[in-house]
Amino acid sequence: MKKGLFLLCLVCVTGLTQNIRAQQHSEQSHSKYIPPTDEKVKAKLAQWQDVKFGLLMHWGTYSQWGIVESWSLCPEDEGWCERRGPYADNWYEYKKAYENLQTTFNPTRFNPEKWATAAKGAGMKYVVFTTKHHDGFCMFDTRQTDYKITSAKSPFSSNPRSNVTKEILSAFRQEGFMTGTYFSKPDWNVESYWWPYFPPKDRNTSYDPKKYPELWKKFQDFTYNQIEELMTGYGSVDILWLDGGWVRPYSTIDPDISWQKAIPYEQDIDMARIAKMARSHQPGLLVVDRTVTGEFENYVTPEQQIPDEYLPIPWESCMTMGSSWSYVPKENFKSARQLVHTLVDIVAKGGNLLLNIAPGPDGEWHDEAYTRLAEVGEWMDVNSESIYETRPLAPYRRGKWAYTRKGESTYATYLTEVGESMPGKLKPDGLAIPDKAQVTLLGNDKKLVVKNGLIEIPAKTIQALGQKYAYVFRIDS
Repeated sequence: MKKGLFLLCLVCVTGLTQNIRAQQHSEQSHSKYIPPTDEKVKAKLAQWQDVKFGLLMHWGTYSQWGIVESWSLCPEDEGWCERRGPYADNWYEYKKAYENLQTTFNPTRFNPEKWATAAKGAGMKYVVFTTKHHDGFCMFDTRQTDYKITSAKSPFSSNPRSNVTKEILSAFRQEGFMTGTYFSKPDWNVESYWWPYFPPKDRNTSYDPKKYPELWKKFQDFTYNQIEELMTGYGSVDILWLDGGWVRPYSTIDPDISWQKAIPYEQDIDMARIAKMARSHQPGLLVVDRTVTGEFENYVTPEQQIPDEYLPIPWESCMTMGSSWSYVPKENFKSARQLVHTLVDIVAKGGNLLLNIAPGPDGEWHDEAYTRLAEVGEWMDVNSESIYETRPLAPYRRGKWAYTRKGESTYATYLTEVGESMPGKLKPDGLAIPDKAQVTLLGNDKKLVVKNGLIEIPAKTIQALGQKYAYVFRIDS
C-alpha cells in the first residue's frame, strides 16, 4: 500500500513542469553559430537536413515510477525537481531508492523492430536514443560503471537483448534510419561528478574542478571512455547528441541567459578531444553539444518550441508527442493534426522535427503512440515530397500557409482547422502565382486553374480528397 501510494504521488509530476525547463534552451544566441569545415561533416549535415523528421526516445529506470527523467534527484527548488512519495523528505533515502530501481527494471516486452517499423511508417528517417541521462544509468553495456542495464543487478541483464542501445540502433539502421546517441555530459551517479565529500547543491558538480583537478580529470576520462565505447561498439553512428549544457567551459557562459549565469564553476569536458576521437571512429559524425555555441554544436536544438521566424542555420526542434519526455501512465498525446502542422511549420522555417516517444517500464509504447504515428504516416504517404529534401521559401509561414521548394517546384501547404474542408478558391498568402503556372494538389493529378492569383478547386476534387490536416499544392512555372 505504501508503494502504491508512492507511485500514485510520483505520477503527479507531469509535463507541465517540464515545459518550464524547456525555457533553459530557448535563449540561445544563434548569431554565433560556426559552420563545420570538415567536408564529411558538411555532407552528413546536408543529409540530415534532407530527412527532416526523427524520433527521440527517453527511457530509463525512472519509467517504473512514471516520473520525470532524472530530475527528481536534483536538489534544486524547481517544479521539475520536486520529489514525491515516502522518501521525499530525505534526499539521501530518495536517491538510494531511486538508484535501487536498477534491481527491478525488466522491460520484457522490448521490441525495437516494432518501434522502427512504426516510425518508418510515419515518415521518420532518423532516431536519437538516450544511452544515458543525467541520473547516470546506462542503457548500454559500458565497462566504466556497474550502474547499467546489463549489470547482474538488473534482471533484464539475462535477456539476450539486454544491451538495448545496440539493439535499437541496429533495428532502426536496418530500416534505413540515420542513428544518433543521446548522452548526458553530467553524471549524478559517479563520485567524480557528485563527490560525496561535498553533497550536491544543484545540477552542477559538487566541487570546484579548479580546486580538485585530479578528480575532474578522472571525470573527463570517464566521459571520454564512455563516448568512445558508443562510437566503437554500436555500428555506424551519425549523431552524437550531448545534453547537460551546464557542463561547459566557463568562457562560453552567457551572463544574459538566466540558467547559464547560475553555473558556478568551470566544467570544461574537453570537447575538442572528444570530437576528435569520436570522428576518428565515425567519420563525418555530427556533434551536437547543446547550447554550447561553437564548433561542436553542428546544429541547434530549441526545446519544446518552434522559432517564430525562419532560421538560416541548421536547427531541430525537439518536442514531445505527449506532455512528458519520460513515460507517464496516462499521457496527453497531441492530435495527429497538431503533429502534422508542427512538422510543416518547422520544415517551412528551415528546421527538423525530433519527436519524443517514451517507452514504459515493460519496454512498450502506449498504444496511442502507434495510432498517432500511423495517422501522421497516412498524411505523409501523400504529401512527403513537400517535406523531404526541400528548402524553405519566403515568406516561409504566413497565416494558414507554409512554403517549401525543391528544384523548380514550389509547395504551398494550406493548414486546415478542425472540421474545415477545402475551400473552392484559395489565394496563397504572400505568394504570387502566375496564371500560366502548372498547379496540382498532391494526391490528385488534376491540373487546377489559376486566375488572378486565385487557385480554383473543383467541387469533385474537394469531395474526392475529403477533409485533411493540410492540403499541399505543387506549383511549377
